Amino acid sequence: METIEERSAGMEKVSKLINDIRIGMLTTRDENGKLVSRPMAVMQVDENGDLWFLTKEHSPKTDQIDQNYQVNVAFANVSDASYVSVSGTAQALQDRAKIEELWSPMAKPWFPDGKDDPSLSLLKVHTETAEYWDSSSSRMVRLFEMARAALTGDTYQEGENKLVENR
Repeated sequence: METIEERSAGMEKVSKLINDIRIGMLTTRDENGKLVSRPMAVMQVDENGDLWFLTKEHSPKTDQIDQNYQVNVAFANVSDASYVSVSGTAQALQDRAKIEELWSPMAKPWFPDGKDDPSLSLLKVHTETAEYWDSSSSRMVRLFEMARAALTGDTYQEGENKLVENR
């Protein structure tokens, strides 16, 4: 069983990787139960490991979350061989103070009326579990290790992999 310190260190690593990658694929289920994904920019990973996004108050994704709040958000930085998969529960929220805190001019193309756009709301994903894969090796070292494993018949071991429970 993971200690509180290990879980905290794991969530810190997850937060760092997500903040470095920034764009994740949010996956929900549609009205027929089919998986639907779309790119979303994380505005904040808070101290609890929860992910915060800006979104439109009424959209297919918020309708889907109203029907089934279980979601996944996947992040990938292929060039650095860093990957994160977050499973959790989502909820759409109206909190003008939090919108003010998270607002960035980079969001203006999606919200032309800015932070005062009445359709602007928040999407909070409570992280239940997060799994990450992270290689500290350079691309050249990773390629060499893959080639070595292929030639020797060994299994390629790419960096650190950890499942973090966030309770």
